[in-house]
Amino acid sequence: MQWSGAPEPYPDRVQPGNAVSAGLLLQLVRRGTATTRRELIRATGLSRSTVTQRVDMLLAAGLLRETAGEAEGRGRPSGALAFDEGFGHIMAVGLHRNRAELAVLDLGGRVLHRREYGIAIADGPEPVLREVEAKLDALVAEAGIDPAHTVALGIGVPGPVDVSVGRPMHPPVMPGWHDYPVRERLAARLGVPVFVENDANLMALGEQRTHWRSVPTLLLVTVGTGIGAGIVIEGRLYRGVDGGAGDIGHIRMHGRDERCACGAVGCLAAVASGAALVRQLDALGKDVSDVADVRRLVQQGDADAVAAVRAAGQLAGEVLTTVVSVLNPEILVLAGDMAHTNEHFVTGLRELIYQRSLPRATRNLRVVSTKLGESALVVGMVELVVDEAFAPAAVDAWLAAGSGDAARPLR
Repeated sequence: MQWSGAPEPYPDRVQPGNAVSAGLLLQLVRRGTATTRRELIRATGLSRSTVTQRVDMLLAAGLLRETAGEAEGRGRPSGALAFDEGFGHIMAVGLHRNRAELAVLDLGGRVLHRREYGIAIADGPEPVLREVEAKLDALVAEAGIDPAHTVALGIGVPGPVDVSVGRPMHPPVMPGWHDYPVRERLAARLGVPVFVENDANLMALGEQRTHWRSVPTLLLVTVGTGIGAGIVIEGRLYRGVDGGAGDIGHIRMHGRDERCACGAVGCLAAVASGAALVRQLDALGKDVSDVADVRRLVQQGDADAVAAVRAAGQLAGEVLTTVVSVLNPEILVLAGDMAHTNEHFVTGLRELIYQRSLPRATRNLRVVSTKLGESALVVGMVELVVDEAFAPAAVDAWLAAGSGDAARPLR
């Protein structure tokens, strides 16, 4: 299967005049819009015979499964239809500043095997991706999974990504990665479609699809070593024109001159990120070397750490006041290390947003901490990959090519 890089629509219903293919029927079932033949007929306006022919095609290909049901008059039994999550598996890679998270998952997001390794992203793309490739081979072997059943690989990175070409674009914390052909390299090496995405976007998609599916606009802010944001509007990621949407960590703060990793001064990440808090607390003589130490001090009730974290939340809130006024989201999710600081960061953030935003912008706003925690990235990756790999056009092309073997994934 080839992927164009263009995002797929996320319809809740079939629009009048749209062609209803087998691929679109699969999407309706996969998203829970219609889960029986009768519901598919009602949702699409197709005849019973056409729905039967296309559903039977999807069943034969192994993309759908059907449970036994009661007969509908003289017709065939109306069983429940479901996407067959065992059709293949997904490989997921989450690259962070100093570690890599690798997992093999089924198409429903169930983790089949997972490992975490110490890998410094600042080492550059060549050594990092060589190690990732080797670790993926070992991971699949450990899991006892047939590599031929891999549907796709998804990789999340801590920086902006132009998803149309699968390349990081000017990522501040990834020296040497700008415009590197991550997708081309891994696709050539692994022989499967590869999807490259910003980590905050993946976390936002995971949170929205899992806990806030009915919410029209969700903003996720992740604060760890750095600061980033992901935006979901009407069930789809909003990336901006070339992947730069949500890069709030490098918004300049008036009157601040701290040096940021991007080379500028006064960026939000330079004054309110986990790395900034480490520097602040170290200057006070605290025993801190990384963000985990900041969390530890807060959870132990250290007054200086609590005050620093709360002040950092207020600084983030100062920037997010503008973001909230522009986007008018219903849900703002705080993720990353600062989501686990006994609510001190989110309290400071919430104070500034509600204090300085217009009442209309915050009237229906809820500010919450992540529910998925560290699994948000992988959950979002599965959602993204399945959406793209099983998009109607991709499924229809695969079926048209005569690939009806249930054991063969889409390529």
